[in-house]
Amino acid sequence: MSNLVIIPILLPLFTAVLMLLFKYNLNRTKQAAAAALLLNTFYSAFLVYRVFSQGPIVLETGGWKAPYGIVLVADYLSVLLVLAANVVTSAAILYAFHTLEQRLQKFYFYPLVLLLLTGVSGAFMTGDLFNLFVFFEVLLMASYALIILGGSKQQFRESLKYIILNLFSSILFVTTVSFLYSVTGTVNMAQLAERVAEVEQRGVLTGIGILLFIVFATKGALFPLYFWLPKSYTAPPSVISALFGALLTKVGIYSILRVFSLIFVHKLELTHSFFLVLAALTMLAGVIGALSTNNVKLIIAYNILPAIGFMMIGIGTFSADSLAGTIYYLLHDMGIKAALFFLAGLLAMHAGTSDLRKMSGYIHSAPVLGWLFFLSCLVLAGLPPFSGFIGKLILLKSAMLEGHYTVTGIGLFSSLLILFSVIRIFIGAFWGEHQEPKHPIPKTALASAGALVAIGVFMGIGAESVYPWIQIAGDWLNDPSGYISTVLKEGAE
Repeated sequence: MSNLVIIPILLPLFTAVLMLLFKYNLNRTKQAAAAALLLNTFYSAFLVYRVFSQGPIVLETGGWKAPYGIVLVADYLSVLLVLAANVVTSAAILYAFHTLEQRLQKFYFYPLVLLLLTGVSGAFMTGDLFNLFVFFEVLLMASYALIILGGSKQQFRESLKYIILNLFSSILFVTTVSFLYSVTGTVNMAQLAERVAEVEQRGVLTGIGILLFIVFATKGALFPLYFWLPKSYTAPPSVISALFGALLTKVGIYSILRVFSLIFVHKLELTHSFFLVLAALTMLAGVIGALSTNNVKLIIAYNILPAIGFMMIGIGTFSADSLAGTIYYLLHDMGIKAALFFLAGLLAMHAGTSDLRKMSGYIHSAPVLGWLFFLSCLVLAGLPPFSGFIGKLILLKSAMLEGHYTVTGIGLFSSLLILFSVIRIFIGAFWGEHQEPKHPIPKTALASAGALVAIGVFMGIGAESVYPWIQIAGDWLNDPSGYISTVLKEGAE
């Protein structure tokens, strides 16, 4: 039964390799990608049901018992994120069928997307820090190729910045892991949690934890390490921007959530209080950036940052409810951010430009796109009864109960500015004097964006049925003993 854990990682990896055998047959490649993602999504949903009904699953690869071997852990958090990643990637593939130029589709787009999903899923499920580094490198290798897909000057310029910064953070990552191993004698996260707790995180351990946080903060684009993100994420085609915005930064936030709710939890007054300061600064930096530009794609890219700030509020507050709120908001943002990148890409295609000042009156030629964009703005900004509202309500309420009034006020203020930054796209592009569109909108691509928006609506309206599952994951994170005993007890048997 434990072998169930590795299938969401191996299936996209093997499919990506097999695609290379018929790389010149685009139709077959597309069919293989769609079939693999459909199967992987259904399997991930089954894995969620299996874990929530019968408990977490631990796979000890190669037969080596934990903590001596490599372990993969399907717990309440990881399976939810793997399912969300597969849903977003499936929508992205459907979107790419009719929006991405064929010459780009032929240039290994589908194998690279599946390789990206392999790295993301592995990062969510690995049980040791060194293999978290390995899976980070897998997804980064795929992202290096995807970010230059198209070969424009802007892509090469932004990819250089993106690659250099990620190479630096990867060097820091593996160096920090080696420091941690030299101090504790292990990289298994469950055993690390035990050994750090034994010495109450004294001495050099807090410093190592801060170094790890810098690594994850760079990959997650927290203030002040976010400068690389906005233009890098808008340089490639919209479908790639959507995958990056929905998945890559979320792996960084997941890593902070996992490591600082499991291992480094003994100096909350230092680490987690610092997280709240960074959360406030990240939210403000994001909304200021979104309001400072007229590029519709760049507005969406800057709005990644306030969402990261909200998630950091939950981690910094560090209660069962706030951690559940972080998970809820993480799942919500993966879907709605991908949908907004899809919709912004369709709008730019329809208008022939990304400059909001050159758009007007497209509600006449693209009414479905317009109203779907309006609905997605409400979901993103957190108006009731949508998922953004539920997530922010949980996070800000938890922060208020712990006395974090300043960051709560900044969160409320940022929400208003988020709404203003995206609603001005709707007003500027869809109202006013009608302009002739440059290109028609593919219905299939519009449907893929609509499906993700519908999930955001359902997560809000159906919160009573969704949230109990997420609360289980929040409780699981708030009490690390469950994770530790599950992984190490399995290894002891």
